[in-house]
Amino acid sequence: MTNDSSLSKFLLVAFADTQELQLLHFALFLGTYLAALLANGLIITAVACNHRLHTPMYFFLLHLALLDLASISTTVPKSMANSLRDTRAISYSGCAAQVFFLFFLCSAEYFLLTVMAYDCYVAICRPLHYGTLMGTRACVRMAAAAWASGFLYALLHTANTFSMPLCQGNVLDQFFCEIPQILKLSCSQSYLREVGLLVVSLGLALGCFVFIVLSYVQIFTAVLRLPSEQGRHKAFSMCLLHLAVVSLFISTSFFA
Repeated sequence: MTNDSSLSKFLLVAFADTQELQLLHFALFLGTYLAALLANGLIITAVACNHRLHTPMYFFLLHLALLDLASISTTVPKSMANSLRDTRAISYSGCAAQVFFLFFLCSAEYFLLTVMAYDCYVAICRPLHYGTLMGTRACVRMAAAAWASGFLYALLHTANTFSMPLCQGNVLDQFFCEIPQILKLSCSQSYLREVGLLVVSLGLALGCFVFIVLSYVQIFTAVLRLPSEQGRHKAFSMCLLHLAVVSLFISTSFFA
């Protein structure tokens, strides 16, 4: 039995009990991590260096790649290091940092995907107003709002979670630090405050999801009305990739 005044570290779940399997886990995660670094690095380099890609769509894609790069760097390297060193420990401050950055980056990414849905909607449904609604200043403000909202959101949740007394041990049933696992260690009713914040978060996430769905309903309705097959193909190719990313992000988050 410990409390937050004496708790100096948490123990994460291990992927395997034997050193050989842990090394295999390290190799698999390393390959995945390097592939993510390479893919997102190429996207960032291409958008930054090619002036023809300095458009709102690719501007938001650059920010999405930055968020992906940062979010995978929040949890995977520590998990690989633990497997390589045959340990499960993460410091109290390291766990708090993981919770903050993971919540910050994932929230900002979700908000940015919502902004990208709006970008597709304006491009397809209101093309004559695209230059006005999606000007440089407007795009910068929307991207900054996504980053700032994620930051404030993460700060609120992290401060609230780690202000609670913890007395149910220090073992987290996950390979990284996350709020639901930390709530299980709480020894007071103060965890209900964080549960309430999480419910509000789910409500906000649902609102963004409804906005994305309604945007794409109007997008597909407008695309199907286009008389030119080439125009329909171009419109679909512009939006289907974003829709695939949104679907993957939401489905994996829901599964997790």
